Amino acid sequence: MALIVQKFGGSSVADASKMLQVARRVAKNRKEGNDVVVVVSAPGDTTDDLIAMAKEITDEPDDREMDVLLATGEQQASALLAIALKSLDCDAISFTGPQVGIVTDDVHTKARIVKVGDSKIRGALKLGKVVIVAGFQGVNKDQEITTLGRGGSDLTAVAIAAALHADVCEFYKDVDGVFTANPNIVKNARKLDAISYDEMLEMASAGAQVLNARSVEFAKNFGIKIHVRPTFNEKEGTIVMQETRAMEKVVISGVTYNKDEAKVTVRGVPDRPGVASILFSKLANAGLNVDMIIQNIGEKGHSDVSFTVNRGELKKTMKVVTDAAKTLKPAGVISDENIAKVSVVGVGMKSHSGVAARMFQALAEKGVNILMISTSEIKISVVINEKDVAKAVTAIHDKFKLGKKAANERG
Repeated sequence: MALIVQKFGGSSVADASKMLQVARRVAKNRKEGNDVVVVVSAPGDTTDDLIAMAKEITDEPDDREMDVLLATGEQQASALLAIALKSLDCDAISFTGPQVGIVTDDVHTKARIVKVGDSKIRGALKLGKVVIVAGFQGVNKDQEITTLGRGGSDLTAVAIAAALHADVCEFYKDVDGVFTANPNIVKNARKLDAISYDEMLEMASAGAQVLNARSVEFAKNFGIKIHVRPTFNEKEGTIVMQETRAMEKVVISGVTYNKDEAKVTVRGVPDRPGVASILFSKLANAGLNVDMIIQNIGEKGHSDVSFTVNRGELKKTMKVVTDAAKTLKPAGVISDENIAKVSVVGVGMKSHSGVAARMFQALAEKGVNILMISTSEIKISVVINEKDVAKAVTAIHDKFKLGKKAANERG
């Protein structure tokens, strides 16, 4: 008998019919003798609908109240799934995040988990129940409801798996696993049987929406085995695991993209020590995460600083930068929302040269202009015009021969 944590995304529980299909799958696992804990996201587009409703009232809804509002989506899903399971004669009980002891810090709308209780879950499991936990939410030390940010239900699942020492944490998606590229854009994209934690972390942070980046980092830190699987068929998916020697033979594992970024350029700031510190400290204090940063060579005592942020936080970012401008006195501040980030990821990059050259060549051949570049040990990212994303991803995927036919030819 195994202890399994299963996480179902919003598309898997989007309506009553899908909810019953999920319930049958969960009930089957329970009947096989496994202890099962299920974490659910809000049904379908519920979260987006709630955000849209709040923004019809005001462009900048209060963060605390948004947490109270958005936490209700996952609570709907958890209760409905418990109802579905009980209708199938499978005993189940639903809990909110706070009820099972998910304690977070005080940052509303993107809180970090501090502690996860296990006694309430273990008690219900001992009674033979399937335990269903509303994802994405917790409570801070002042008993205020908090939410974990986009993809936070993934983090809930991994955190619970770690607290319970689960045998596996299964993520059920509307895709068959992790692919070399988005199969909706690249038709010959290939499903990966396995991928390392580090590769999955880089792909997630670069825009791949299969798993939340923080959940992968958490899994790596606690050695949680992750299995990304399809919800509505029995196929094996993709195992996310520790890096193996065989993985290093594959130079590139995947190409991903992120259209949810915006670029901000602060022009003509003084070229002296401490200027970057003033700007980025203010952004950090406002809880804004900066992705890529470029500062050009100083000329006549001034330089330009460009950086990218989440597009949804651009308005807040511009307010902070405008405030910093009172001290820095730049020549101007401009923003661009029509950008996207495209990345290649692979642990094999550590031992193979020429990856950047091939990537840039693929883009040049298709006439795609590069606006910014950043690298890490196993990732190269470029910022390009948003309109060029599909062309760029396909070109890079073909250049590295990542598709099904090319992989067979290599094998």
